[in-house]
Amino acid sequence: MNSAESWTDPDRLRRYRERVLGERRQLADALAHAADHQQRVLAELLEYNAGTGYGRAHSFGSIRTLDDFRKAVPINDYAALAPWIERMAAGESNVLSADDPAVYFTSSGTTGAHKKIPVTPSFMRRTFFPFYYAAWAPLIEHHPDVLARPDAVLNLKHDPVSAPPTTASGHPHVGASQVDFGARFGETLSAEPGTGAPWGTLPVSVERDDHLEKTYLRLRLAVQSDVRCVIGINPAMVAALPYQLALWWPRIVKEIRDGTLGGLPHTRPAPERAAELERLAERFGTVRPAHVWPHMRALFCWTTGMASLYLPRLREEFGVGVAALPAPVAASEGPVGVALDRHGSAGSLVVTASAYEFLDADEDVRPDAPTLTYRELEPGRDYHVVFSHIGGLYRYAVGDVVRVVDHVEGVPRLEYAGRSTRSDAAGERLRDSQVLRALATAAGGTGLDVRNAACRVERPKGAAPHYTFAVAARGPWSTPETDRFAALLDTAIGREAPAYRAARRAGRLGPARVRRLDGEAFLRDWHTSVASGIRPTQVKDRLFRQDIAQWERLTGAPGAARG
Repeated sequence: MNSAESWTDPDRLRRYRERVLGERRQLADALAHAADHQQRVLAELLEYNAGTGYGRAHSFGSIRTLDDFRKAVPINDYAALAPWIERMAAGESNVLSADDPAVYFTSSGTTGAHKKIPVTPSFMRRTFFPFYYAAWAPLIEHHPDVLARPDAVLNLKHDPVSAPPTTASGHPHVGASQVDFGARFGETLSAEPGTGAPWGTLPVSVERDDHLEKTYLRLRLAVQSDVRCVIGINPAMVAALPYQLALWWPRIVKEIRDGTLGGLPHTRPAPERAAELERLAERFGTVRPAHVWPHMRALFCWTTGMASLYLPRLREEFGVGVAALPAPVAASEGPVGVALDRHGSAGSLVVTASAYEFLDADEDVRPDAPTLTYRELEPGRDYHVVFSHIGGLYRYAVGDVVRVVDHVEGVPRLEYAGRSTRSDAAGERLRDSQVLRALATAAGGTGLDVRNAACRVERPKGAAPHYTFAVAARGPWSTPETDRFAALLDTAIGREAPAYRAARRAGRLGPARVRRLDGEAFLRDWHTSVASGIRPTQVKDRLFRQDIAQWERLTGAPGAARG
């Protein structure tokens, strides 16, 4: 169901719309009975997997309540479950889940190693698909014209593979965006918007790991279509698109004029379209997505985390009035929240998907750490997410931090706040979300435009360590402006993180410093990472960057300046 013909079938479009809106309605209705659903999810996963190796080892058969579950099962991270997962990947059955995984999602952890996330049919049916369909509801309901034609959506994350890598047992080990859910799980309506476009499956051969060339080819084809929506999930992919459009512009125009694709004959030459595009670039002095696609309606990606810094300016690149719709709060391991209305950043907890627990984000995630239920969460606070679902992940700390925005029907609406990774040079225990809020405060207090930022701990000889921030700016900053930004940033971090404030007062940390970069520094860095063979979906915004080689690559880019 990934063919262009399927997306032109009126009956298929009707059924797809009904499925999307129907799943959203059921999730919204479930909020009023959230406690019952949470109890049912726990009981179901315990009963279904009681006879597995993990279930027997942790006495699933005798567990009746969440308190029983907490006592019997420690909080796990991927490393704790990895030995069990490797047994499954080698072909052993009945290890974590009663049904065997049909595929393994890949996900890059904080160490860069690729995880193997087991994906079972029961997980897809009970946990994944209801949330997955509902996630598209705001787009389909409020921007229905994006489904008017198969080529109206540029889906940047869609990356099918004909010969996927496999585990030792022969099961595919791929990204979630590389799985055909229709073929693998019998979900005939599951193809995402944009997958039926002419670039959904590239018509020319490309090396599997040449992700940059794949990106170019899709963009070259899309320039000849009336694209109305861009889907990225990872906002760094969406942010890179205007940069790549300008970077590849001469090549794109030439190929349109010649009718080639990747240097090979493809379609009839289109000199009129090429001339039109050249006039646009000449008229505006540059080329932006808004020029190429004047009917753009929406961007679908995460709108929080690092994206909150650059999304307002990014929307200008795509056109006045373009909506930024929040992708769901989720990981390869499972869903957390999904937008059930037009809220710009938050989604309601998916109470039918997993049994959820939470820890205050300032606390350490230990195997025996006390947890909170969804009813105990407070608006304006950050929490670690721990979930358990029928697919074989039990009390799993996914490594993400969420922020509670408010409650609907007594159920929290959550937005992604950042990774749970801490930076701790002198007891400051800094988290992504604390620094991101401080960056926003400093930008607001100075009126300066921050496009992106990263930081690392510098340890000068004979002096206290300090944080250096690499900040991509739109336009030049004077030295006094840079100094004021650094001072406001240092103060704001102290307000967000009391341990940082204490370390500064005690002299264990020096004041934060700022290194100004030009506005395209992070885009070049992203582009370079993809060129090295990393899939675009995996090249994400990272705030803390202690790897010296990566830091020097970022800050040593042409045009960098010291503040």
